Amino acid sequence: MGMQANAHIVWDWNGTLFHDNDAIIGATNAAFAELGLTPITMEEYRTLYCVPVPKFYERLLGRLPTDAEWEVMDDTFHRYYAEHRVVCGLTEGAADLLAGWRTAGRSQSILSMYVHDELVPLVREFGIEPHFIRVDGRTGPSGGSKAEHMVRHLEALADVDPARTVVIGDAADDAVAALHVGARAVLYTGGSHSRASLEVVGVPVVDSLAEAVAEAERLAA
Repeated sequence: MGMQANAHIVWDWNGTLFHDNDAIIGATNAAFAELGLTPITMEEYRTLYCVPVPKFYERLLGRLPTDAEWEVMDDTFHRYYAEHRVVCGLTEGAADLLAGWRTAGRSQSILSMYVHDELVPLVREFGIEPHFIRVDGRTGPSGGSKAEHMVRHLEALADVDPARTVVIGDAADDAVAALHVGARAVLYTGGSHSRASLEVVGVPVVDSLAEAVAEAERLAA
């Protein structure tokens, strides 16, 4: 893998650059309703959520969902989410931060577990696509770990040095994926996880994307 003099950020999408909490909790509760589970609040979601997603459902069900239950819940979640994400927008300050990082001559990319064919048009709609040298979403089935996707993502970025790369995300899985490839991570509290659940990971935890970018610049120095 080649080397690049400047720092690189790998951004997560859902809950990080894209502020979709309302759509996420609504879709989650719609999926729960299929199994007769009572709705949960955003605070409960942020406390209990984990990946892979079936483990999250296990925390609510007391057991892993069957294959048939998982299929129904997964389909319901994505159908509801697709209908309601249209009212969601970028996280406050995200567009300016992306532009600033690019203007400074540094590179950035997106790696998301959101469906690739839906992610790319959405990034384009917000007018931020030119800021990224690569945008990768999920191309396989739902669930699974982000770490294996991170390996392929960085391999495709031949001129990016993992040692000068910082992953910014809202979930513990983002940090795990970063460490898996020898990168650093900064976790943002505005998405799917509570601050308490993020702090146990052992990487910097911040409350705004501006703080995340400042920390990324420090870590990649």
